[in-house]
Amino acid sequence: MTTRTATTSTATTRTVDATQELAAFLRTRRERLDPHDVGLPSRRKARRTPGLRREEVAELAGLSIDYIVRLEQARGLRPSADVVEALSRALRLAPDERAYLFDLARHRPRNADEPATTAAPPLARLVADLSPLPAMLMNHRYDILAWNGEMARLLLDFGTLPPSQRNAMWLCLMHPAMRELYVDRERVVREGVAHLRAAWAAHPEDQALTDRIAEFTTHDAEFARLWAEREVNVNGRGHKLMRHPEVGPIAVHFETLTPLQDPDQLLVIHRAADEESQSALDQLSAG
Repeated sequence: MTTRTATTSTATTRTVDATQELAAFLRTRRERLDPHDVGLPSRRKARRTPGLRREEVAELAGLSIDYIVRLEQARGLRPSADVVEALSRALRLAPDERAYLFDLARHRPRNADEPATTAAPPLARLVADLSPLPAMLMNHRYDILAWNGEMARLLLDFGTLPPSQRNAMWLCLMHPAMRELYVDRERVVREGVAHLRAAWAAHPEDQALTDRIAEFTTHDAEFARLWAEREVNVNGRGHKLMRHPEVGPIAVHFETLTPLQDPDQLLVIHRAADEESQSALDQLSAG
């Protein structure tokens, strides 16, 4: 197996240091905004530092400039839920980014149970019963816990892999066949990275997840670059275009569902996006 080594300074990822990450996240979100985006007059002179000034964020959020400075310098503050909400509005955070900020400030309730490493029998049966639709079950780490035959034929026979490699992100980054599967591979990886960042903040004590991210960041330059961008997005539906080695191009829509009793697990279901893709899926099922 061939992997690419990351040369970026983000190669080491520790268990979440919420204070440091909150500071970095606030800085990146402030720097991406233009005064025009938040209804402020445009500046006459260009600045070396992009985005809003700290005093502009303070004004928009109704906070003191000193408080913003201390937050961005990771000086031990834990903002209240009201402050987090004010910052979210001021920085025009998307819903997933807002949830991420609340996670970093430790204002969302957490599941005290250990993350699942095997599928509960009812969920495993559901995955099988979804045939002929390709389906699989993952935990928040993207570990693949259960899959049906259609998913195995569409992507990969996960049963032939050691458990340590049954991880959707690991396969996309490290497995030679999976690296060539997606036509728009960078978008697929970017969306996966954005999901893992949200999961990382929501599960700060999950050392296994932290170790995974450190592995990806160390061994794959693309992942390291995208991780450093701090995008946050939990993408529950979308489309993917694949180059299948046996039946050619396949376009699928995917839907990601969360079981109410197991909120940290993800049930992913694929459907053909057009008649040609349905024909290709039928060929795989018949094989």
